[in-house]
Amino acid sequence: MEKNTAVATAFSLKQIIIITILALLQFTVILDFVIISPLGDILMKTLDMTTAKFGFTVSAYAFSAGISGLLAAGFADKFDRKKLLIFFYTGFIIGTLFCAFASNYQMLLFARIFTGLFGGVIGSVSLAIVTDLFVIQQRGRVMGSIQMAYATSQILGIPLGLYCANNWGWHAAFIMIAVLGILILIAIITQLQPVTKHLELQSDKNPFQHLWHTLNNKNYQIGFAAIAFLSVGGFMLQPFGSAFLVNNIHISQLQLPMVFFFTGLSVLFIMPLVGKLSDKVNKFRLFAVGSLISVIMILIYTNLNPIPLWEVVAINMVLFMGIMSRMIPATTLNTAIPEMKDRGAYMSITSSLQQIAGGIAAVCAGFIVHQQTKTSPLENYDVLGYVIAVITSCSVLLMWRVNQLAKSKEKSII
Repeated sequence: MEKNTAVATAFSLKQIIIITILALLQFTVILDFVIISPLGDILMKTLDMTTAKFGFTVSAYAFSAGISGLLAAGFADKFDRKKLLIFFYTGFIIGTLFCAFASNYQMLLFARIFTGLFGGVIGSVSLAIVTDLFVIQQRGRVMGSIQMAYATSQILGIPLGLYCANNWGWHAAFIMIAVLGILILIAIITQLQPVTKHLELQSDKNPFQHLWHTLNNKNYQIGFAAIAFLSVGGFMLQPFGSAFLVNNIHISQLQLPMVFFFTGLSVLFIMPLVGKLSDKVNKFRLFAVGSLISVIMILIYTNLNPIPLWEVVAINMVLFMGIMSRMIPATTLNTAIPEMKDRGAYMSITSSLQQIAGGIAAVCAGFIVHQQTKTSPLENYDVLGYVIAVITSCSVLLMWRVNQLAKSKEKSII
């Protein structure tokens, strides 16, 4: 029996290729989203944008991505997932090219909205493919590999994007992403087989009925709430992280890349380890431990006074290790909730809620944190830390309910 289990959970060459493609795909989507912030100073000066206009450009992507995910949810289980992925990824690449050739604020705003409309669906389609093609005993490792895209975007993507922007203009950063996207699209078309097993279980409900059915499922609603709370904490902390380090901790702009580099490096190492651990130990306990570490480090981080660079790097590394240690078991547990016939819709709604919750969280953080001038220290950053700690604690309670649902579903299958 143990031998059969080992064989069942080992990855085939075809599965390794799929994981690689999905990880690279996720890398481009995440990089396209996060690159806008490091380019902020260049964009505001080049396109004559105010800080308010730039903030709207950033949030426009998140909200359009969230809305598109909800609209696509009803259709997500009606098509071959490969075709769906090709359609939305093609739109994402076109939107990224629109960003590259934008010459003013209005064009860039339209391009970000267009890119978000397509990019917001890609993550949910990818998760649905993972859930369809990999058994639950493999998904922790798969999620760990795919979510390494976040760390890789910080270690390689952002520095490379900034290098292109500094040498050939900010347009070059988006062209780089689009070219890489085209290569990945070719790999999807040639290497990924059709994913259609879920179509055998389809009912006669139209897409909007299917969306309403998914939204109205009380078990699903618990998963939605858990993921929304999970997203709020991260999005509340991120927008003002750089400003806090520069204005409160007195880290120079030249030292910031080092902080991001080592933070991403720590995540790059921890993600595969957490992924393997997630397949071997109780996923909820792993999530709870990661949450405890996160709460402790967030309270330390948001109450920091000026300290040496190496201490800032060390604290950031442990903080993000805690945050990322929550993401893998949470995502893996969440994939166990929906029925196969609802997975596409469920993942689309989940992805949308992540985006929308993130946008709301960033707005709320803006109301909590204050800054008198552009160079003065941030005020109420410690209060923001306390709010995030409470939200993180609430997410543990919700994830416990998700864990109970996953256990009961696993027993019913056995």
